[in-house]
Amino acid sequence: MTVKFVICSTADFPYQEARERDITLLPLHITFGETSYRDVLDISHREFYEKLIESDELPKTSQVPPVDFEAAFRRIIEAGDTPIAVTISEKLSGTAQSAQIAAKEFPGRVFTVDSDSACIGEQVLIRYGLLLAEQGLEAAAIVEKLEEAKREVHVIALLDTLEYLKKGGRISAATAFAGGLLSIKPVVAVEEGEIRLIGKARGSKQGNNLLREMIQKSGGIDFSRPFLLAYSGLDDTMLQKYISDSKELWEDRAERLPICTIGSTIGTHAGPGAVALAYFAP
Repeated sequence: MTVKFVICSTADFPYQEARERDITLLPLHITFGETSYRDVLDISHREFYEKLIESDELPKTSQVPPVDFEAAFRRIIEAGDTPIAVTISEKLSGTAQSAQIAAKEFPGRVFTVDSDSACIGEQVLIRYGLLLAEQGLEAAAIVEKLEEAKREVHVIALLDTLEYLKKGGRISAATAFAGGLLSIKPVVAVEEGEIRLIGKARGSKQGNNLLREMIQKSGGIDFSRPFLLAYSGLDDTMLQKYISDSKELWEDRAERLPICTIGSTIGTHAGPGAVALAYFAP
C-alpha cells in the first residue's frame, strides 16, 4: 500500500513535476470578468500575470469543491493506495474544509493535513511529506510528523507595490498613493494560518534587509529540510537582486537554490515583483 499525495494549485507545486511524481493536483478556478479558468491547467502563471496587469479589477478565485477531493480519494483507494491531502490554511480558503468533508466518505482510509500556510509554505510541507514517504514511513506516521513540522514553517514576502492591495480593498487609495511616492515595500508573513503585514520598508534594499532580520529572528533556515524561493510576475529580477544581497544566507549551505513562481492565490493580492521565501526553522 503506497502513500499518494493530493494537493491543490494553491501550493504552486510545478504541474509537470506533480504528474511525474504521481501527485494528484486539484485546481482552483480563477475568474477574470466572465471567463473562468482552471488554475495551472487552463492558465499558466505567466498568462495569469499578463491578465492581472491588464485588468482593472482583481480576478476571483474559488475553492476546490468536496466532489473533486472525493473523486481523487476514491481513485487512489481503488488502486490500493492511501491518500494524504495537504491543503492551504482553512483561515485563507474553504478548500481545507472541502478535503475534510470528502474524507468523511472514507472513514479511516484518508488522511488530511491543514498546512496552516499557503503558496510555497504549503509546498515545502508537501515536499517534506514526499521525503518521509520515500523513507518508507506509513501514512499515519507521515501525517503525525507533518502536523508537528508545520509549526516550524515560515513564509515571508516582500511586495514591490501596494497597487493590488488597494484594488482588493485591503488598503485605501490614499495609503497606496503615499506608499508609492515613498517607495514603501510591505513585508508580509503567514502566521497562525493567516497573512499578516509585519513591516514596511523604504525601497527594496531596506526590504531585503528586513527579510534577513526576520529569518535571523526565527532562528535561521534548516537546510536539511525543503526550502523555496519564489517570485511573482513576468520575470525574476527582484528575486535575483534579493539572492545577491543575501548571499551570506546561502553560501556554503545550499548546492542550489530552488526557485518557483507565485501563483494566483497570493499573486492576486501581491501583484508582480514580489519576492518570497519559505523554510523550516531549526
